[in-house]
Amino acid sequence: MKDNLNGVGILGQRHYEYLKENRPTTVNIMRMNGTLNSYLREVDEQADEMAFQLVKQLAKQEGITEDLKRRDQMAWVGAMNNIRDRVNEIVLNEVIFV
Repeated sequence: MKDNLNGVGILGQRHYEYLKENRPTTVNIMRMNGTLNSYLREVDEQADEMAFQLVKQLAKQEGITEDLKRRDQMAWVGAMNNIRDRVNEIVLNEVIFV
């Protein structure tokens, strides 16, 4: 069955794929109740907010500042990419693949 995931972002869609493969009964119950889309949008929003806050927090903890961005853009980009990669792993493991 193909679900209409209008308004569901990429992380919500990844959670949907996880649920379909690992918890198909849950997906079917939410389909019957008409709550699947709203649930997936909520998960997507939670994941986005968590990622945003974690990036901000880790950048502050590690001293990745706008001053560094002005002084050494390549170092800043490398540090931010590293933070984003770690944050993505955290979000996937704590919100998406559960």
